[in-house]
Amino acid sequence: MQFVYVFDAYCGWSHGFSPTLREVVARHPELPVEVVSGGLFTGRRRVPIREFGYVQGANAQIAELTGAEFGAAYERLIADGSFVMDSEAAAHGVAALRRAAPDRAAELAVALQRAFYIDGLSLSDAATWRKVAEAAGLDADAVIAAFEAPETQAAAEADFRRAAELGVAGCPTLLAVDGDRVTALARGHATADEVDQRLTAVRAL
Repeated sequence: MQFVYVFDAYCGWSHGFSPTLREVVARHPELPVEVVSGGLFTGRRRVPIREFGYVQGANAQIAELTGAEFGAAYERLIADGSFVMDSEAAAHGVAALRRAAPDRAAELAVALQRAFYIDGLSLSDAATWRKVAEAAGLDADAVIAAFEAPETQAAAEADFRRAAELGVAGCPTLLAVDGDRVTALARGHATADEVDQRLTAVRAL
């Protein structure tokens, strides 16, 4: 059995789920974690953030429900509404980090969401991925090379297909995958205790 965490680096609810993800992973070191980019803002949804009028209201709801922090630098980044959330570029970075440290994928997913939602850094900018890599003690040059490599595009597209094949309709989604059996442990918001209860039920089957 393993966890599969489908998220989007530009998804506020995924940011809000980060504390639960950290706690669940810490409680279950015996279970590997596969991190998959969901591709929330791709194609026609890759537009200036002003086109999503619900963002500020949703962030307030996320903060109230999960305690998630949205930093001043992030607020400045999106203030004029021109910033474009490009989930494809973000997925390239996720794939690059995953390649550099596959056993730390969940930790790095949390770190890159902090880079956007706290530090206000664009996930389309290679400099952001350098900062995340350096902070994690990784070979930043290797991460940047992977971020910019053509094969990373294929890795991002493979992530989007993987999410669809798993039947994931929204982010974040945490799954327990055991062979062909796929069970949702969390969709959107859940506490670590709630995830544990569902995981115990799955293991009892």
